[in-house]
Amino acid sequence: MTFKALVTGSGGFIGSHLVEHLVQNGFDVLCMLRYNSRNSLGNLNYLTSESRREIKIIRGDLKDPDFCSKAVKDITHIFHLGALIAIPYSYINPIDFFQTNILGTSNLLQAALREGEVERFIHLSTSEVYGTAIYRPIDEKHPIQSQSPYAASKISADSIVNAYFRSYDLPITIVRPFNTYGPRQSERAVIPAILSQLIKKNELEIGSLVPRRDFLYIKDTITGIVSCSMTKNTIGETLNLGTGQSISIGELLDKICMLIDKKPKVIRDLKRIRPDTSEVFHLEANIEKVKLLTGWKPVYPLEQGLQETVTWYKENPEYLKGSEFTL
Repeated sequence: MTFKALVTGSGGFIGSHLVEHLVQNGFDVLCMLRYNSRNSLGNLNYLTSESRREIKIIRGDLKDPDFCSKAVKDITHIFHLGALIAIPYSYINPIDFFQTNILGTSNLLQAALREGEVERFIHLSTSEVYGTAIYRPIDEKHPIQSQSPYAASKISADSIVNAYFRSYDLPITIVRPFNTYGPRQSERAVIPAILSQLIKKNELEIGSLVPRRDFLYIKDTITGIVSCSMTKNTIGETLNLGTGQSISIGELLDKICMLIDKKPKVIRDLKRIRPDTSEVFHLEANIEKVKLLTGWKPVYPLEQGLQETVTWYKENPEYLKGSEFTL
């Protein structure tokens, strides 16, 4: 049987890696891209020419219900990654996040329900919904806390996805990766933000070094997402993806500096620090549930993932443009 997958957010960091993996494993893949006048493919440009020839592309907007209906026709697996994700921008324009992340998700769910061909709907959530940990490691029963407009939009979307499972028996799974990193990640995230500065100079502007994160390499994230889509055990479930270990941003910076053999001057940048009541200070995943239901577990240690990431950015210096970042 040939699986027909729709990937929303396919031009993004995680989305492009997922598309590549699905094509290499025999899926027919339809890539949903938000329409833009430049006809940009985003990170799909970094796929091999062979993989690009195998995909089909549909352009539009998740906020358009008719577009969503057209996109899901004849689709067996929906991987819903399309969302606005830049946390600093969510403070400036929260309505845009609510419209895309909540209304867009609702449109796609309704389209999947109407078309009646969908076997699995995989919704990508985020560890940001947990806020600062009340206990660690964080399991799926941990309270959710909206400490930014972005987190609020994702909490709402998760709740709607669950409602479609409980109300209409739509075969959904919510996947919550912790801090994914790797090649093709934009400088809104901390690792490429550090690299973009250190590769070019011996000086680093950075926010707080105190927060701790559970960093998951992109290849592990992708195998985790796909594993959650391939078994009926995960239908109706919410599943964390992470390593079960955390590291502070200061410790992470030291590791990156050792990898690229630099001792930079570190400058604190107050613009890169979240409001006190909004900062998420500690994220560390409990992944026992996903291991039990799917057998998935991460295989890339942080040092190996960082080395592969550093090598890729050095080979693709055009990707680093010096933008702001968030954790």
